[in-house]
Amino acid sequence: MFKTSFSKYITAFVIIILVSFLILSGIITSMIQTHALEEKEEKLALSGNVIVKDIERENVENVTNYIYHEQLSKVITPMVNFDKSFDVMVTDPTGKILLSTVAKGAIGPDGSKEPVFDVDDGFGVVNFEKHFTETTDDDMNVNYVHKGTLGGILDEQCVVYANDVVVMGEVRGYVLTLSSTTREDGLVAIARQAVINSSIWVMLAAVIAAYFITERIVHPLRTMTGAAKSFGKGDFSARVVVSGDDEVSELGRAFNNMAESLDSLEKMRNSFLANVSHDLRTPMTTVSGFIDGITSGAIPPEKHGYYLNVIQSEIHRLSRLVSEILDVSRLESGERKFNFVDFDIAEMARVILISFEQKIEAKRLEVEFEADSDEMTVNADKDAIYQVLYNLCHNAIKFSHDGGKFAIRIVREAPKKIRVSVFDEGQTISEEDLKLVFDRFYKTDKSRGLDKSGVGLGLYISKTIVEAHGEKIWATSSDGVGAEFIFTLKEGAQMQKRRYLGEPELIYTEEK
Repeated sequence: MFKTSFSKYITAFVIIILVSFLILSGIITSMIQTHALEEKEEKLALSGNVIVKDIERENVENVTNYIYHEQLSKVITPMVNFDKSFDVMVTDPTGKILLSTVAKGAIGPDGSKEPVFDVDDGFGVVNFEKHFTETTDDDMNVNYVHKGTLGGILDEQCVVYANDVVVMGEVRGYVLTLSSTTREDGLVAIARQAVINSSIWVMLAAVIAAYFITERIVHPLRTMTGAAKSFGKGDFSARVVVSGDDEVSELGRAFNNMAESLDSLEKMRNSFLANVSHDLRTPMTTVSGFIDGITSGAIPPEKHGYYLNVIQSEIHRLSRLVSEILDVSRLESGERKFNFVDFDIAEMARVILISFEQKIEAKRLEVEFEADSDEMTVNADKDAIYQVLYNLCHNAIKFSHDGGKFAIRIVREAPKKIRVSVFDEGQTISEEDLKLVFDRFYKTDKSRGLDKSGVGLGLYISKTIVEAHGEKIWATSSDGVGAEFIFTLKEGAQMQKRRYLGEPELIYTEEK
């Protein structure tokens, strides 16, 4: 497909260049020819006018008589020998040629010109009405002009000017000054050939340049096409070789970034499917095994209560997993609607801490709770924010070291923001993993492998909820210190009212 398109583009490009140079050739040769002929016409007109003026000064009554005078030869001969590029003919009023410097014998052995007279036989008859165009010019006294051949008289392409000889108000004859256009035609031919030769070389260079430029553009596109086909088959390993900083290179980099994202997403999807399959199979196997044990009598009646509690715990675990998957589906489809109300985020955090009391005691965690005031009102969807804060606290407790610190901080932040952070003194998260912890299917315990539960949707759900509120959520981690997850919310009306009444405002450092 690319080769066919490339051939079409090159062919169209060559045709455009060829037509352009043909037009250019016509314009250049026409300009040269016009300029050369204009100069020649002006010179012929001037020369003819000088001869006519000399004849008219004699006030002759008949040109046919005058041509026998030697004065006529004395007028014409010096001029045609001074400039051998033109010749002279003299006719009577009827157009019969009486004198000519182009007749046989007019040019001597030394190249000089001598007018030849032939009154009896004549050299022919000029048909002014047929060949000449009247172009009267008062300053130059030019009456007729002709370009081309004179049938039966001149077979060569010429420019001919005819000046009438007026004596005592009457036309007594005509003086024709003429010059061949062979030189100009040759000059035009040379110019045309030069343009054509230049056109061929320029066209060849343009085609070569177009080939390499087009190949520079087409090759990455061809590679991208092949990679896209591989993506369609499920192989996301293909990449485009990128060099340079032009638009095609930028496209290549964007394509590679897309490929990396797809590859990463595919790996996380596969990991998610594996984790979901495992997390679904494990509790279901447990529940099925205990129920079979109870119904078959393998488990004694006095143990039924204990194993029923285990079954209940596993069912709750399954319910949470299904709820997370459903939450992702609803969030991504836009089906989940948020109900914004004012509520106390500090009180919500205290309730969540109490719900984790047993797990906190089991790990002997040092708990810190900090709030700017007893009541920290925010405007948000209460259930959704509860889910976010619960997920962050659950992860923090899960990844904390035994005896480590677990802290919740709720502070005011300019302008009109509440900042909530959850810190755990557990294993740190690498810089690479920090960029991925909020992605779908990414398991947060991948970098902190103390606990293998979860399928990597909690933080993604949290991020989606916070961003749906028009706010930000991010994570920080330092070696040997642990990890901190932070998000912001808009202040509620009560907080803004208290600020208006003059309560001191704490300014918290913005996130990096």
